[in-house]
Amino acid sequence: MWGTFFNVGMIFLGSAVGSIFKKGLGDSYHQIVMQALGLCALMIGLNSTLTNMQKSQLPVLFIVSLVTGGVIGQALKLEDRFDQLTARLGGSRASSGLSTGILFFCVGSLSILGPFEAALNHNYTYLLTNGLLDGITSIILASAYGWVIALCGVVLLIWQGSLYLCALFFASAISPALMAEVSIIGGILIFVAGLNILKLTKISVLNLLPSLLIPPLVLLFWH
Repeated sequence: MWGTFFNVGMIFLGSAVGSIFKKGLGDSYHQIVMQALGLCALMIGLNSTLTNMQKSQLPVLFIVSLVTGGVIGQALKLEDRFDQLTARLGGSRASSGLSTGILFFCVGSLSILGPFEAALNHNYTYLLTNGLLDGITSIILASAYGWVIALCGVVLLIWQGSLYLCALFFASAISPALMAEVSIIGGILIFVAGLNILKLTKISVLNLLPSLLIPPLVLLFWH
């Protein structure tokens, strides 16, 4: 788990640095930072999706997963509940910052693969690399959204800790095919987050998060 602690620590450090920068930046600088962040999200999401689509054994699974997961998320009203929770922290801007940070830090390929590699192969390279990237990303995010990005580190600790425990208990059920399918959906969600940051769309990304749970269930039944 020390790789995860390093990852979380880098987010805390980056958030502190970014929050200091935020105080000295004018609105025009905030705007260009957000535009750069949106473009980065588009490219990261697109790269993850296209790369893993070539590895997919069930090319239509991501469609089924997004539709099914979206229906579940809408029924549970995940985004509405999340907005109500974050309203106490500073309103819609805090909500946007948290949701964007969670997607960047938790849904990326390295963040998902890292705990599995650490648990199964004692390989911490993914987590260390992800920690350095998240440190830089958190500086950029915090310079736009402020200290609220540090809370994403807590979410990441719970997320990667859960994945680490799942890897230990269900090692035989984890396959490259499953990781590819999850990474496809994760890439799509990050891409959509980029569109939202650029204000080109207003898609309820949080309501789509349950779609990440569909591939494990489908592949379990399939095999």
